[in-house]
Amino acid sequence: MSNGPVRKANDSEINKEKNKEINKETSRKINKDRSKEINKDRSKEINKKINKEMNREIKTCQNLEKDPGFELLKRNISGNTGFNCEYYKEAHFRRRINVRVRATNSESYRAYLKLLKEDPQEYEFLLDALTVNVSEFFRNPETFRIIEKEVIPSLVKNRSGLFLRSIRIWSAGCAAGEEAYSLAILLHRILKNDFNKYRIRIIGTDIDTQSLEKAKKGIYNENSLKNLDSGTKERYFFKQGDNYQVIDEFKSITQFKRHDLISDPRIDHFDLIVCRNVMIYFKKEIQEQLQLNFYKALGKGGFFIIGKSETLLGTASSLFRPYNTRERLYIKEI
Repeated sequence: MSNGPVRKANDSEINKEKNKEINKETSRKINKDRSKEINKDRSKEINKKINKEMNREIKTCQNLEKDPGFELLKRNISGNTGFNCEYYKEAHFRRRINVRVRATNSESYRAYLKLLKEDPQEYEFLLDALTVNVSEFFRNPETFRIIEKEVIPSLVKNRSGLFLRSIRIWSAGCAAGEEAYSLAILLHRILKNDFNKYRIRIIGTDIDTQSLEKAKKGIYNENSLKNLDSGTKERYFFKQGDNYQVIDEFKSITQFKRHDLISDPRIDHFDLIVCRNVMIYFKKEIQEQLQLNFYKALGKGGFFIIGKSETLLGTASSLFRPYNTRERLYIKEI
């Protein structure tokens, strides 16, 4: 059965369709070119803004280097906060202050000093910038492996035959307490059922009161615990929403308090002192004095750990015996 003749498109209709396709393709190219131009203009504008900001930062830094108001600002900070600026390396101290000067869009140290007088709350942000508190549980895991495998077993062995078995540890510059609680975890792992048979005291000190308050609460976010496996988290923390809180058993053996390593009286009778990445910001003579103080604060056979970017200086370098130089671990000879 026939469906009738099939109609063929004539040349006019074919050309019409071709023209439509050509016009579409042309429009696409034009729009693409326009988009490229727009993106190019946007990139130029963004780069212009970035360069302008960078030039402003460079100019601000150059101006601050020559700014005579720096010494006046230091005296003001010391007088109003008790933070002794003279003990710190000037380059480090200036960098930390400049963070707040730029953040507040102050054009000079005098302008920033004026801001401090008008807005005393800025002192809190300034002190936060000056006291760099970067920490996490088991920061530098290789150091903690040595503490777990050699240091704590040695301390436990030396006390196994004593009637009063006590272990005193000092986390100096403890930030928000992650280091102190990491040491508590190691002690519990090693002592197991004998944990409560020892009189354990872990003291964490810092000059940042906000960090100390956080340490006392013992609540941390997921990122702070990134070096812990799931079993350790489950054993030593309670889940609280997105956060984790250390078990009460650890709160009973830890004490966090404000203590200025330089100006406050020395605290003594420790078996292990950990002071990592704190002294590096101080002037050389202050570092030497602190290291001597730590030596005197340790009992015989006590261990001392400093940061990997730090080194023993002056008299302390001959008093302490190297135990593991790679991990900056030293011992006070018996």
